[in-house]
Amino acid sequence: MSPFSPYLFFVLFFILLAGLWWLSWRIGLLIQEIVYQITGSADMAMVILFLIYLPGILIHEASHWLVARLLGLKTSKFRVWPKYTRNSIGLGSVTVSSGGAVWDSLVGLAPLLVGSALIVLIGEQVFDTQTLAFAWRTGRLLDGLTFVVDSLAHKPDSLLWSYLLFAIANAMMPSASDRAPLKPLGIYVILIGALFVFIDQSGRNVLLLLDFLFGPIQLLTGAFLLVAVIDLAILLLLLAVREVSKLFVTK
Repeated sequence: MSPFSPYLFFVLFFILLAGLWWLSWRIGLLIQEIVYQITGSADMAMVILFLIYLPGILIHEASHWLVARLLGLKTSKFRVWPKYTRNSIGLGSVTVSSGGAVWDSLVGLAPLLVGSALIVLIGEQVFDTQTLAFAWRTGRLLDGLTFVVDSLAHKPDSLLWSYLLFAIANAMMPSASDRAPLKPLGIYVILIGALFVFIDQSGRNVLLLLDFLFGPIQLLTGAFLLVAVIDLAILLLLLAVREVSKLFVTK
């Protein structure tokens, strides 16, 4: 298998997804830390984080509501406002009746699925992220990044679209309550996958499935890579702001 085999995109996709999860967590903590350093108010830190992520939070909660309604589940108590919940901060919530492990898992994954689709749509239509994915596949990642950075620099509304990508990507990750029903579903998926591999020992059907999924995974990989670049830039900026704020606060 060549270094840039199509199947390597599946590995890169999951690495990027895990990386975006970590970046979302780290950026959220840094924003709260900086605001708390400046204002001394934990409530203000929570509200500022909420306002920065507001477009993504609206999409997150609306995704839960929409998928639940499509599945015939009852919904109530739609809230979009920050609130302390035990050991974490809840930026919004939707109360949904249980429909079993599969239905509950789909509702829990809804923000990630809808958010990913929106990221791909914005990335492809505005920044041509498929070119970035192709450049990675062909070993010309630097050329692809140069192309995307050039797009970011010369499009008059690139800052707005970049902010929307940032807000959606950092608010789409499943919360602890969203992940709760995924454990039994994960067991089912592993068992079905093991049975599938056992029946298809030649691996032909697995390869056909990977070929079928390659197009969407390539689009997601390119879009996620762009978001990772944006998140990394914001992370470095926040780290610099934190150090500067420490100097002013200590004085």
